[in-house]
Amino acid sequence: MISIYILTYNEELDIAACIESASLSDDIIVVDSCSSDRTVEIASRYPVRVVKHAFESHGRQRTWMLENIAPKYEWVYILEADERMTPELFAECITASQQSDFIGYYIAERVMFMNKWIRRSTQYPRYQMRLFRHGKVWFSDYGHTEREVCDGATSFLKETYPHYTSGKGLSRWIDKHNRYSTDEAKETVYQLENGSVKWQDLIFGQSEVERRRALKDLSLRLPARPIVRFIYMYFLLGGCWDGRAGFAWCTLQAFYEYLILLKVWEIQHMPQTSVDVKILEGVGSREY
Repeated sequence: MISIYILTYNEELDIAACIESASLSDDIIVVDSCSSDRTVEIASRYPVRVVKHAFESHGRQRTWMLENIAPKYEWVYILEADERMTPELFAECITASQQSDFIGYYIAERVMFMNKWIRRSTQYPRYQMRLFRHGKVWFSDYGHTEREVCDGATSFLKETYPHYTSGKGLSRWIDKHNRYSTDEAKETVYQLENGSVKWQDLIFGQSEVERRRALKDLSLRLPARPIVRFIYMYFLLGGCWDGRAGFAWCTLQAFYEYLILLKVWEIQHMPQTSVDVKILEGVGSREY
């Protein structure tokens, strides 16, 4: 058996379905970032542990969770409220947790947008560290999200999980990515000043994760990034074959890239304004 952490913030529309998908485990821990809606109330109806902790950042929230909420089992899985566990994935997680060669496993997401799996323009299979032995994996902040720090060898699972990115409506998706773009702009400025591109990893990276991160570092330095991103996703990756949902997805991602560029300029040329905006957004207003 494995323990499952579920991260939440104002997830009253998703939390029930998420918990029910994870109920194959008898140890579910909901870690809530002080929601203002009915998330905690709904979660408390199920046989789960609910713990509240004010959100600071994605990496810090995960690290706090792992350090302060002891799981029942040695192996844990991190699930977000707009994602689902599947019986097939759960079974593979159980099998993988019985192996001694690896301390963690990357799992690919299936991005669901406008009721369609956006397979091509999302760089599928795109892997995330989700299953690992407790005490062997930690997280640090990177842009609006996090990156894992692993104490041991890792591998990949074959099964995937669905990620319902627009289940709460497009307005909320846009609001969320407006906030995300602020952190991405800060990370972009930092990487341009202090980072570098790992050119060998672009082609010869040992895993999809290494190649994707090298591509991200390169993309930060490209001119006309929003246009380049749209062309790359829609034409080169084949988003044009994902129909109307694929076109909308690629357009929104290009718009998101443009927001990041505008905020990078703001940080570099109007630093006081960018600080004021960050304060108005609020530290505890983030979503997963």
